Amino acid sequence: MPSTPSNDLPSHGPTLLRLALGTMWITHALLKVLVFTLPGAARFFDSVGLPGALAYPVVAFELAGGIAIVLGFYGRQVSLLLTPILVGAAWVHLPNGWVFTNPNGGWEYPVFLLAASLAHWLVGDGAWAARRSRALVPA
Repeated sequence: MPSTPSNDLPSHGPTLLRLALGTMWITHALLKVLVFTLPGAARFFDSVGLPGALAYPVVAFELAGGIAIVLGFYGRQVSLLLTPILVGAAWVHLPNGWVFTNPNGGWEYPVFLLAASLAHWLVGDGAWAARRSRALVPA
């Protein structure tokens, strides 16, 4: 029986999640490179009690991970591997309160992205993934 558009719809939700999440990682890495600069990001890491040198691999993982997620190249696994960065971001923003528009940003945005990353890991890469692996939750 030929595939109808309604039969393909369940695979498009995870695809949309994958593309949005990967794009977010790419833009956040580029923000640190192009706007704050890598030395500026290192100074920020120092200011919140993290080793400044940690900014360099974090930005590299954000950029490479975002590209891998967008392409669907083991995106599920990459989302899971990037979760410690989001836990760290939530920890850094925890004293600032709930809303990210608070001075220095709140913690709800990193926690939401953490949930989205875990959801991506659970549901899989969706359609048009370069190298997908099976989802834990069948579509």
